[in-house]
Amino acid sequence: MLKFEDLISKKEKVCVVGLGYVGLPLAIAFSKHFNVAGFDINIVRINELKANIDRTKEISEDILKSSNIDFTYDENKIKECRFIIITVPTPIDKHNVPDLKYVFGASSIVGKYLQKDSVVVYESTVYPGLTEEECVHILEKESKLVWKKDFNIGYSPERINPGDKIHTFENITKVVSGDTKDSLDLIANVYGAVVKAGIFKAKSIKVAEAAKVIENTQRDINIALMNELSMIFHKIGINTKDVLEAASTKWNFLKFEPGLVGGHCISVDPYYLTFKAQELGHHPEVILAGRRVNDYMPSFVVNNLLKLLIKAKKQVQNSKVLILGLSFKENIPDLRNTKVYDIYKELREFGINVFVHDPYVYKDEAIREYDIELLKDPRSLSPYDAIIVAVKHNAFCEYDFSFYKNLLSKPPILIDIKNIYSKDKALKNSFLYWSL
Repeated sequence: MLKFEDLISKKEKVCVVGLGYVGLPLAIAFSKHFNVAGFDINIVRINELKANIDRTKEISEDILKSSNIDFTYDENKIKECRFIIITVPTPIDKHNVPDLKYVFGASSIVGKYLQKDSVVVYESTVYPGLTEEECVHILEKESKLVWKKDFNIGYSPERINPGDKIHTFENITKVVSGDTKDSLDLIANVYGAVVKAGIFKAKSIKVAEAAKVIENTQRDINIALMNELSMIFHKIGINTKDVLEAASTKWNFLKFEPGLVGGHCISVDPYYLTFKAQELGHHPEVILAGRRVNDYMPSFVVNNLLKLLIKAKKQVQNSKVLILGLSFKENIPDLRNTKVYDIYKELREFGINVFVHDPYVYKDEAIREYDIELLKDPRSLSPYDAIIVAVKHNAFCEYDFSFYKNLLSKPPILIDIKNIYSKDKALKNSFLYWSL
């Protein structure tokens, strides 16, 4: 089997397959200790990385420039590597069913060039059992090699948090697993050379796969609780932020907030677990209930905006609404599964003219993914009948009520989804104000 000494001495190479939000930071970290090739089928992405450009804005130009990674879209380079890490997306389809074409496709490509005595580690989020029950067979079929005799596999769930400069790859405890004791030790040593926060050896590959999906499932359910509480508190007539501030004074109160749940993890991973549960004959009530609550939140926001438009005696149809923020979370350009688009789409269905401004998002990606032409300057088409602050970007946190008043017709309507601003100050400034 492959030896750690051959990797750390750079006699053997590491290959990272998939250079997105997960793969690129991982490749950068590994390149400080190992000889690394970074492979992606996206030629544009590879050419940008070679030019020291990371459009995810996770890695700076200087860091890319100083790295010695062999960025490539040439599949043949994979056969030069014997420790291969697969970090491709695992989204869901429109029916909330796991879409495994990327992980299966990557397995097929890796299998074609897999060398004897290699180790393949998966980081992509999957349901428990997929790596050993599906991916292994693709590797065997394409390579004509025999699992556990000619090659080994492992699973190490990714924990990358886009936009987070504190909890980086090296600073998060890394869960690893392997198909044998020897492969587990090797994988632990390889990751241990890079990750400062420490290594946790999971009991099995299935345990590591399950750990990944429940991390985000737990978060999804907690946010769903906050969202449902927000709906209840609105009916009672009290402010959710005020309630949470009071409750947070207890030492063991979990500090979650209501909000839109999009992105590539929290809104997706629970469906991988529920898919497997239903396959085994168990209907997961709590998990799916949480998903229903969180998926409803864009409609809840729209319904409350409509009420304010009517209260202000503003015509709903043909009114003008500005949405600030399109990415799925603050201070990043990532548009994957953003729930802001659901708000945009539903407002359009009511005949409202909707405009979007997001200084963090690439204009071409907004057009390609959602057919939305972003405003370069939110002031350009004012006055608006209402403004929705949908994402807590740092740039938006600097805006004050006078800025919004200059953009709005009277009476000014402000929807503050993330509770950025003070409700009391909004009311003092004669705003019709609403927040989760």
